[in-house]
Amino acid sequence: MFRATTEAPATRPSPSLIGEIVTVQAMASSRTRGFEVEDTVAINLQFDNGALGTFLLSDTAASPKSWEQTSGENEAYARCDDDDAYAIIGATGSLGVPTMRVRRYGSAQARSWFEPFQVRVEPVERQDPLANQIAHFAQVIRGEAEPLVTCRDGLANVRVTEAIAEAARTQRRVDLA
Repeated sequence: MFRATTEAPATRPSPSLIGEIVTVQAMASSRTRGFEVEDTVAINLQFDNGALGTFLLSDTAASPKSWEQTSGENEAYARCDDDDAYAIIGATGSLGVPTMRVRRYGSAQARSWFEPFQVRVEPVERQDPLANQIAHFAQVIRGEAEPLVTCRDGLANVRVTEAIAEAARTQRRVDLA
């Protein structure tokens, strides 16, 4: 989820995990299935704080690194409970999602490839996300809750998605700023 370019109200925490996306690059392929629509996409993201991100998406890859197989939210999929669909990696540690496995160095001084990580798993309550979304939507309609994702957040997501499609189509960087 990406936060809109205008500041969110002070009372609402930002849904942005890393920061604003300011530049995207992308390549897409439909070679495996041969359909008009892509089946594989590689995306590079640059954030306003200097962080870089990479997304690899594929409908054709033989890998347990998929949300459906790692999260277990759809029981029709084979389960890969010890794998992660996403890795968020920083200078002093990393987080695997959805296992919520945190790996960190013991201290800033211990930050070295020769030092072992301290590993812990953050607790998470597994719930049906679609049921939660519908329940929250009903609360918003009844005026009992504010939307977790604003229209501005949605617009920012559309802008990033369109920029990714343009970058893949033109094989050029697309700046969002």
